[in-house]
Amino acid sequence: MVGRRWWVPWIWLSPALLLLSVFLVYPSIDTIRRSFLDERSQSFVGFDNYQYIIDNPRPLAGDTHSALLNNLLWLTLFTSATIALGLVIAVLAGRVRYEAIAKSLIFVPMAISFVAASVIWRFMYEFNTDIGTVNAVVRELGGHSTAWLQNTGSPQTWLTGAGPDKAPQPIQLNNFSLITVGVWMWTGFAVVILSAGLKGISTEVLEAARIDGASEWQIFRRVIMPILSPTIVVTATTLVIYSLKLFDLIYVMTGGRFKTDLVATLFFKEAFVLRDVGVGAALAVVLLLGVVPVALISLRRFQYQEEIR
Repeated sequence: MVGRRWWVPWIWLSPALLLLSVFLVYPSIDTIRRSFLDERSQSFVGFDNYQYIIDNPRPLAGDTHSALLNNLLWLTLFTSATIALGLVIAVLAGRVRYEAIAKSLIFVPMAISFVAASVIWRFMYEFNTDIGTVNAVVRELGGHSTAWLQNTGSPQTWLTGAGPDKAPQPIQLNNFSLITVGVWMWTGFAVVILSAGLKGISTEVLEAARIDGASEWQIFRRVIMPILSPTIVVTATTLVIYSLKLFDLIYVMTGGRFKTDLVATLFFKEAFVLRDVGVGAALAVVLLLGVVPVALISLRRFQYQEEIR
């Protein structure tokens, strides 16, 4: 029946395919087209917009090098810190009687909007100790108030002076402050996913390892981690995609000032503030080229897991 009426499934799929074509496929193709045009999308300029991203001729208006390196910093530090913290909390929470309450409290940041969370932390980082909770705590501990979102002078590392003379310096305090907010917001997500993976590990396997004389650390490293690795990969993929396309947190907390721009915020600035649609579209394509391979790898892994079941 289906063979004779092959067109029936396409009728049911057509609304979804139409929406995807209008709101996803066409905008993507048009963005790629505009990335090869000038700032007004009138004349063909070839790869000049991509060369602009490499040359970074206007670092004061839109520092493309800082944006790219900041994205790399977010991708590595934010992803690893969130997974590590989520895994530790998931393991520890599974050993207490009030596990559900603990996980609920940790998941609260994911339940509020990211814009609201950004506004909350913007107040917490205020320099004025009457408003800024972080500086109030630092002062009580004997320290000095710090402009957490404006300070670009510390901490200094060997990476700070790397590269050409005009290379950006992304390893700065304000970027670490912003990444801390991202970790706070997404740790609950990591805890829930990793905790579900831990619950799927058979207790018989763990008991067998203990009978064989394995310590808790050996069980965690040689039994739990290999079994949990597919779940960790799924969680890491989600976090990597988020870190690549992150916009709201940076836009609300700093607006991209003080060398905190990411590719997404710089795309918005170039296209809608500086009115250079060509460079903005090129930045969007760069972002697309970063996200699509991660998504394809994730889909391929899902297909592989379904095949081996």
